[in-house]
Amino acid sequence: PFAQSKSVIKVGAKHFNEGYILGEMIAILLEDAGFTVERKFNLGGTAVSFEALRNNAIDIYPEYSGTITSEILKTRDKLTIDDINDLVKLKFNLEISKPYGFNNTYALVMTTKKADGLNINNISDLQHHSDLVIGLSYEFLKRQDGWDALSAFYNLPVNPFGLEHGLAYAAVLENRIDVTDAYSTDGEIRRYKLTLLKDDKGFFPDYHAVSFYSASLPQAAKRVIEKLTASISEEEMQSLNSLALFEKQSHAEIAQHFLVEKKLLKNKPKVQLSDWQEILDKTFVHLKLTLLALFGAVILAIPLGIFIYKNPFFSRAIIYFTGILQTIPSIALLALMIPLFGIGIVPALVALFLYALLPILRNTVIGLFTVDPELKKVASAIGLNNRKRLLLIEIPLAMPTIITGIRTAAVINVGTATLAAFIGAGGLGEFIVTGLALNNTNLILRGAIPAALLAILIELVFEGLERVLIPNHLRKKATF
Repeated sequence: PFAQSKSVIKVGAKHFNEGYILGEMIAILLEDAGFTVERKFNLGGTAVSFEALRNNAIDIYPEYSGTITSEILKTRDKLTIDDINDLVKLKFNLEISKPYGFNNTYALVMTTKKADGLNINNISDLQHHSDLVIGLSYEFLKRQDGWDALSAFYNLPVNPFGLEHGLAYAAVLENRIDVTDAYSTDGEIRRYKLTLLKDDKGFFPDYHAVSFYSASLPQAAKRVIEKLTASISEEEMQSLNSLALFEKQSHAEIAQHFLVEKKLLKNKPKVQLSDWQEILDKTFVHLKLTLLALFGAVILAIPLGIFIYKNPFFSRAIIYFTGILQTIPSIALLALMIPLFGIGIVPALVALFLYALLPILRNTVIGLFTVDPELKKVASAIGLNNRKRLLLIEIPLAMPTIITGIRTAAVINVGTATLAAFIGAGGLGEFIVTGLALNNTNLILRGAIPAALLAILIELVFEGLERVLIPNHLRKKATF
């Protein structure tokens, strides 16, 4: 059981602007009431967030009634808030709060100029414009209440393509696409003078914002969260989103100011970390993820490579298996870790460890097999047994190739670790994911530049290791 001021309440948030702001509101209210809070933001969509909640990797996150109805309860029935609460408690031992006060429904948007020019006001009007280019967020493409069901409901003939939601508005304004999906409280709608197409046949359910949490959350915490009940209007939420998008305010600042204005906080808000301190903290987490996973891969892959060298019968199967792991898309592999390990550092480490195996294992095997056979014969002729020949001759000669494999794995892990932000592992990927959600190039670069510098630093470190560990006459620039 939780204990106030002692146990940590893990607050999650999906990787889009509004999710960050609402997640911060929940976290700040809990901290104000004396709870210790751990933020697990940037979670990769509904599936990841819900699985994290089910598996106790997070305790609470902001969600929407329509999403719970269609994506989690898998029904097209029109459910009340009480109906939803009863069902999620019965099926998953979870609960939802009363609504925050605004309905953030899905919608399709166009530029007002284009909509007026083509006389398009309703979603059903798209039936007569099959030449329009429609770009939709990846989640909306596959949701039960998303494009497939919507296009069948309205008999729409257009085949859309997927893109990141944060990039869609720029694509609309630049006329690269004509229509995209949106949330009705998005700050871009008013700013860019876009037209929301009317859902004239009533396809979309209500998407009332609520807190979605474990039934075991302390009653005191539940009472704190109820402060958000009916406290945010649609216009206010749209304005809050605009502050992050166009005024470049941080989500924590926006949430704090709003809660202070609404007189929902008892204590003075905490001082936020400086930008440089935040970059250093996330860089440290990123480096820790990379090196711990790399160390684990070295410990397994090198002995396994030696085993394969001594027992070639197993080589094809083992290298084939590790090769398959390398072909799994990194975000998919991270998602597969959630049911097994939850979210956070552990699943990220496991995924990075698996990605690092192949380069190290392959180069260990190649390095040992390419040792000159004549040298092996000479070693045997002077009386070295198999063990001494391996330790004194074969491994030292294979070392340049082995180190090249470790170096390759390290650089791969630096890049792949940025995606660990999608499962709440932190690191520099948090800047990149948040920047994509906000279409904020500066924020993206805040994560991408340190990650690139880390990769360069690792290259330099391995060059130094080669000079220390490998004699001059064996040193070579081998790449495999």
